[in-house]
Amino acid sequence: MNGREALEFIDRLVFDRTGKYLNDLEREIVVGTWDGKKYEEIYPLNPQYLEKDVGYKLWKKISLVLGEKVTKKKIKGALERAYQQWEIGRSQLLTATQLPPQKNQRIAIFYGESPPDWQVAERLSQALQQAGHLIDCQDEKRLSIAEELNRIERQLQQCDWLILFLSPKSANSEMAIELLRRVKELQESRLNRKPRPIAIRVNCPPHLPFNYDLREYLYGSFQYELYTESDLKKSIDNILSLLAQTTFKKPSSPPDEGENVIPTFSTIDALPLPVAEPELPSGQVRLASAFYIERSPQEELCYKEIGTPGALIRIKAPRQMGKTSLMARILYVAKDLGYRTVPLSFQHADAAVFTSLDRLLKWFCSKIARKLRLSDGIEARWSDYFGSKDNCTAYFEDCLLSDPEMPLMLGLDEVDRVFQYPKIADDFFSLLRAWYEEAGYGDTNSQLWQNLRLVVVHSTEVYVPLNVNQSPFNVGLPIELPEFTSAQVSDLARRHGLNWQDDRVEPLIALVGGHPYLVRLALYHLAQNQLSWEELLTTAATEAGLYGDHLRRHLWSLQKHPELAMAFAKVVQSQEPIELESAIAFKLHSMGLVHLQGNLVVSRFELYRQYFGERFLQ
Repeated sequence: MNGREALEFIDRLVFDRTGKYLNDLEREIVVGTWDGKKYEEIYPLNPQYLEKDVGYKLWKKISLVLGEKVTKKKIKGALERAYQQWEIGRSQLLTATQLPPQKNQRIAIFYGESPPDWQVAERLSQALQQAGHLIDCQDEKRLSIAEELNRIERQLQQCDWLILFLSPKSANSEMAIELLRRVKELQESRLNRKPRPIAIRVNCPPHLPFNYDLREYLYGSFQYELYTESDLKKSIDNILSLLAQTTFKKPSSPPDEGENVIPTFSTIDALPLPVAEPELPSGQVRLASAFYIERSPQEELCYKEIGTPGALIRIKAPRQMGKTSLMARILYVAKDLGYRTVPLSFQHADAAVFTSLDRLLKWFCSKIARKLRLSDGIEARWSDYFGSKDNCTAYFEDCLLSDPEMPLMLGLDEVDRVFQYPKIADDFFSLLRAWYEEAGYGDTNSQLWQNLRLVVVHSTEVYVPLNVNQSPFNVGLPIELPEFTSAQVSDLARRHGLNWQDDRVEPLIALVGGHPYLVRLALYHLAQNQLSWEELLTTAATEAGLYGDHLRRHLWSLQKHPELAMAFAKVVQSQEPIELESAIAFKLHSMGLVHLQGNLVVSRFELYRQYFGERFLQ
């Protein structure tokens, strides 16, 4: 465990106990102390203040959290012991979880604003209360948005169970996905694996094409479907029975082929319909969608590169810019050429996967083997005489690349997740670079590695230190997805049946740029006559506007990371580009909140400047 990993671990424990994260100065003390620095080196301006005030209070706080006396000299050993205990507890809880002995459970219930959701939620809440459980429902009091998001965070911190209602409309909510993401994050930081999610699908059948992230976060949760009155009564009985259990096993997940499924259709080159039934955007765009806009020449370069032995394609863009949709199309073309294809997202790997390089590479190999319907045999092939990278390389050579007639193309999505673990990141990415170079040596072994083609997808610049000669981010084909142009927005409007001139296209671009998701969201609701053009412009940057859910999700993320919130506040309140610390700037860019202009940063859209400018002044 390095200093940054130790910081993230103790920061989670402190938040779980106090409801507040460490502040910036406390974070600097933890990392500096871990690296063996004196107070004078950590904060040269006033080391006595650091030692007598901030440091003294910090060690008392950590002592309370860890349950043992902690000082500057003892912090390293105390954290390592706590982490080992946490790891042991996690391994014991992978297959079965022991519920607390008390009968009453604290349950947080979240639902959409449409009538089916809240009406059913109210009846379920009454039944649970009658059974003696403590219910935290959505508060009808008039709270500011910041207070509302803080209330949600407190509920998630305190509850034993989260019940989330999903209707066809609310299932597309960005906040619903963020709720489940936060639940997973909390579970991974706790021995008791709380809170546990229950999803109730209201008139929402299993075949409904959920957003990929939503599907992933729902895997392993308890799910119930409601269509009729009898379904409701049955679900209430099942949930009451579940809450009364003292032990349970995690529900089995759908098979891995459900992850990032690449549907087939007649041809990827089929011309889009001039006008089609509007689709509510919800993540990855279907291959057969009439509303997918190609980015030229980027996509043509990708399709051409697929045929290059040992190809490496690097796709970079902020969130919701179409990276995963493009990756799916690249894999589709590769599959059409006879390749074996595997899409794999690092975003949904458990935190335990990243505790060591050995675990990460075992997970990596096992995940690929499972998706290819192979018996992985990882443990039998993993030798103690060799290092993790040697074992992984041998597994690829012996089990995954041995058929010269069947090249393997891997789509590695959300590799930013690995950046959070610098020590592991250096080894993992240098391994990808070594495989890429192996394919170009021209010897017998290189022919084997020419069968491997990689698509690496990430949202931000690489902010972890990597040796330039061992990094995969300076070789291969680089693709940076741009925003839509005015012509592409006009084309997309026509496909929605809207005959737009420049007087409509330009104001929309002025508001949200050429952001694919935000543009499509506006066009969908305008085409469905769910709001007028005037309403879109006047309410866009408000809670009641079209983008309210999107903006709340960003605000919640910023509130959980004060250092990012403070930096972004400076950006939206400045009329000129400003300079930020590089890692902070890269993280804001990956979130899609800022544009990078060399070493300077500006707010990405007028929508963000208006909304967050007001929020940060409150």
